[in-house]
Amino acid sequence: MSRLGSVQRKVPCLFVTQVKEEPSAKRERQPFKVLATETINRKALDADIYNAVPTEKVDGTCCYVTTYKGQPYLWARLDRKPNKLSEKRFKRFMYSVEDSKEFIWNIEEDFRPVPECWIPAKEIQQSSGNPLPDENGHIPGWVPVEKNSKQYCWHSSVVNYEAEIALILKCHADDPGLLEISSVPLSDLLEQTLELIGTNINANPYGLGSKKHPVHLLVPHGAFEIKNPPMLKHSDILSWFESCREGKIEGIVWHCNDGHLIKLHRHHLGGGHKGSLCTTNCKIGGPHFCVNKRTEVYSFEIICCSALAVISARSSRSALLKA
Repeated sequence: MSRLGSVQRKVPCLFVTQVKEEPSAKRERQPFKVLATETINRKALDADIYNAVPTEKVDGTCCYVTTYKGQPYLWARLDRKPNKLSEKRFKRFMYSVEDSKEFIWNIEEDFRPVPECWIPAKEIQQSSGNPLPDENGHIPGWVPVEKNSKQYCWHSSVVNYEAEIALILKCHADDPGLLEISSVPLSDLLEQTLELIGTNINANPYGLGSKKHPVHLLVPHGAFEIKNPPMLKHSDILSWFESCREGKIEGIVWHCNDGHLIKLHRHHLGGGHKGSLCTTNCKIGGPHFCVNKRTEVYSFEIICCSALAVISARSSRSALLKA
């Protein structure tokens, strides 16, 4: 599959950010907000943001496809985090008014253990062969999703390792006004990152499936290009989020020509969450599973469940199910 950049490190914000001491609209029990200023981040300028491809920021959980046990596997995001003592020490440093140069980590002792199969994200900094924490004190990484995993059961529901295929939601190749749900060979997704969305992910902002019939799908990062993006000005983007039909989304990710990614979440501008799949002018469907987005939700739910049945029951990519 064609692809843009992949998420292998923390993605910087389009604007320089500042912390405001009031409850977060994004995270419960977080007593502060991270808000964007009107100054464009130097990292964005260095990445040639003005010539980047703007895409929808999809609200799910990040995944990665790479080799495990000699075959393509889906991997779940698992950040290695500090233990309690180290986290307290790091927070004291972060909120200290003293002009400290840097925080010194002991990678062997300061972090919680991770499974032996854990691997660090590819693009994080390293020192003497050891992955280094990002500015939040986390080491981004991945763990393979085993077939019968209980912890990652919703991840495993979108792949079939015997058939080596995954259930993907993407734009229709021949009609940009359609989305298609299709089974894609995992080998076509190697070294790509994707977003897992669905009934039991992030409170299901897209309203997929139900408790009785949960529905989960993988969305390749960069899958939904924004055709009429706003100018790269704070006021223009805020207006676009608030009043433009295409702006009823979680945020924007710009894919730069050098491979860097730059993001802006609507909460950076003080906005609340909007769950939409950059499909405000689209129909959901495709040659495998077709439905108009304006039909009742249960119709889409049934089709997605049928798609999952195909994934689990058939090994041929050419197997079709007509709605």
